[in-house]
Amino acid sequence: MTNAAPPAPIVVGTDGSAASGPALRFALQEAQLRATGLRAVCAYDFTTRYSGLEGFAASGFHDLDTQLRDSTLETVTKAVEEARQQVGGEPVEVDIRIEPGRPSQVLLNASQNACLLVVGSRGSGAWGRLTLGSTSTEVVHNADLPVVVVPGGQPDRRE
Repeated sequence: MTNAAPPAPIVVGTDGSAASGPALRFALQEAQLRATGLRAVCAYDFTTRYSGLEGFAASGFHDLDTQLRDSTLETVTKAVEEARQQVGGEPVEVDIRIEPGRPSQVLLNASQNACLLVVGSRGSGAWGRLTLGSTSTEVVHNADLPVVVVPGGQPDRRE
């Protein structure tokens, strides 16, 4: 009997949106093929994104950052469950992480012990499909592991 280390997980960047769905489904299918786990990662930086709202959090009225983080976690969790239903097949263990920071850096940090990093491309229209978004471009240029950029709006290729 051997005590082999579990296979390295696949990391996928997702924010729970429909645009990130194709990358999430691809990553789930790839995790099934490789018999490994999936780490679904969403980066956030709410205090700068929602500037002007910091006063509410600082005033003790509500912890806005925590509320937005929890809302994001709920959105990503629902997206993962929907993707699981759409993909079907063998169940995959999914670790959902909601991390503060710049998306490209959060994804690169989360993929340090992974075997593959999957991101989506937000390009839309004829020109947008020929270009990568800023996060996917940064990840492709700085990753130390294979990266798959899944274009959005593509039909399901399982048929």
